[in-house]
Amino acid sequence: MKLELCAASIEAIDLAKELNFDRIELCQNLEQGGMTPSIGFIDYALANGLETHVLIRPRSGGFRYSPEEVEIILRDVRESKAMGAHGVVLGVLDESDQICVKSMELILAHADGMDVTFHRAFDDTYEFEKSLNVLIKLGVKRLLSAGMARDVDLGIHVLKAMSDFAAGRIEIMVGGGVNVGNILKIKDDVNPTAIHFSGTNKVVIDEGSMFSETILKPNRAKIIRMLSAVR
Repeated sequence: MKLELCAASIEAIDLAKELNFDRIELCQNLEQGGMTPSIGFIDYALANGLETHVLIRPRSGGFRYSPEEVEIILRDVRESKAMGAHGVVLGVLDESDQICVKSMELILAHADGMDVTFHRAFDDTYEFEKSLNVLIKLGVKRLLSAGMARDVDLGIHVLKAMSDFAAGRIEIMVGGGVNVGNILKIKDDVNPTAIHFSGTNKVVIDEGSMFSETILKPNRAKIIRMLSAVR
């Protein structure tokens, strides 16, 4: 079972390297669920020798994208590949909240051999068997899911059923609310191919500035406890 850190800061990248994570999902603006990272940030992660999978998400909100937004996604996929990223993480739904096959076919063609992970847009679909079959037929390598639920605690029984149904035809990576209290249960009950988490806390930065913000920053002690529970 592999362990993936959702890395949205320099501190997270440094921790992923120090603690020997198998890979990272690189993003920015984790406070809104993560957005496409900058070119400089991708380059920084790769320069640190990390297996880097780049989140491609042009905006916050849901995953019904306009043709123009899909074009931006394709451009970001091409740029990530050109930079040497190991994979991309994304998801596109159609107007019925089903996987948009046409868009995913374009994305896979532009990824051209990179790992493609379909992220938690999957959890906005319905009938996981149908959605999994679509991803498997497309040739998507990996799925990130909380089990069609808001978090893994609510979706753990579905995650187990999804893992059984997939039967090795697609990797199932569990993510969404993974914490110290549930990570071992996820490992034992679901037996996923990977677990994805950020291990963050809310922190106020630059309190003396007019532009002070509350952000999510990685908590080293929390992350170490989670790793210790499953390694």
